[in-house]
Amino acid sequence: MSRYIILLTILFSTFFSYSQQQATTTDGKTVILNADGTWTSVPQIDNTSIPKHAELPKAKSQDIIINHLAYTLSYNTTYNIANWVAYELTAEETIATVKRDDHFAPDPLLHSNTVSNTDYKGSGYDKGHLAPAADMCFSSQSMIESFYLTNMSPQDPSFNRGIWSRLEKQVRQWAVDDNKIYVVTGTILTKGLSTIGFNRIAVPKYFYKVILDYTEPEIKGIAFILPNTASKETLQHYVVTIDSLEKVTGIDFFYQISESKQSVFESAIDLKKWSWTTNSTTAVDKEKASTSSQCKGLTKAGAQCKNKTLNTNGYCHLHQSQLSGVEKQDNTVQISSPKRSSTVRCSATTKKGTQCSRMTFSANGKCWQHGGD
Repeated sequence: MSRYIILLTILFSTFFSYSQQQATTTDGKTVILNADGTWTSVPQIDNTSIPKHAELPKAKSQDIIINHLAYTLSYNTTYNIANWVAYELTAEETIATVKRDDHFAPDPLLHSNTVSNTDYKGSGYDKGHLAPAADMCFSSQSMIESFYLTNMSPQDPSFNRGIWSRLEKQVRQWAVDDNKIYVVTGTILTKGLSTIGFNRIAVPKYFYKVILDYTEPEIKGIAFILPNTASKETLQHYVVTIDSLEKVTGIDFFYQISESKQSVFESAIDLKKWSWTTNSTTAVDKEKASTSSQCKGLTKAGAQCKNKTLNTNGYCHLHQSQLSGVEKQDNTVQISSPKRSSTVRCSATTKKGTQCSRMTFSANGKCWQHGGD
């Protein structure tokens, strides 16, 4: 039927003009009708390949969504920190045009459950950025917003200034490498977390980052789950699939993208697709903290060391050897064998000597906290 319509259009156009004419077939395709009676199809531009604000996870009914100039966040009033922050990061935005602000302030768009700087005072934790200030250095307004307390969470100083900082630098490098990426950073919030301050801000045991490069020809995604403690491990050690992170958090990332396209980048890990040029893979980050903190090491008597230290790993020169003991705890996520089709109860034993109550898809029978694969 469409061919007959095209032929009629051709005959019509030859009576009135010998120039090229544009026509539309019955199935909606655009063609160019030539004066000699031939026709040429017009390439269709797909403007829906990536939805607007594709970086935003699927919000839950209880989430408080706050939209700032450079990022969007989901705030959790039960734990008084953000579930996640999400933003697009371009290569151009990694070039600093404004200086770091360092003015921590309440979020003017959050009208309840506000926290204050005094909640962190004397807690022993850093006000750790979810959306890093260095990712927001392209305008004065975005820099100011990066220091809102809704963008902060309690982070161990050795974590915040060590491996977390390394991951943030690596993400910026990927923005440069791939011209544009989507970033989601968040907290894993579970019952029973310790809190700090009058407003009882929860202290997450784990943080995560999700990165999506949706630029052709190689669409790729990667996720990380990191324990809130010092680490000498490589960043690759903490890589997980986006699918597995969704199971842990219950959050649907990149839900606006079709399921067929999600399967390309959410279910698999290919470390070779990512550059690791800025990742320090040798030892503890050597940068010094701006303020000292009490050493986390234990004396022979079993008491906490009273020395003050500027080391980002939180241990003074006498107790550096204790750092490896902390990091050998079985609290990281490992990637290896395929997932189960249904959940089973974690087979690991808790510190109290009871079986872990979490359910897991891991083939080794352990949940994410006890080394699930």
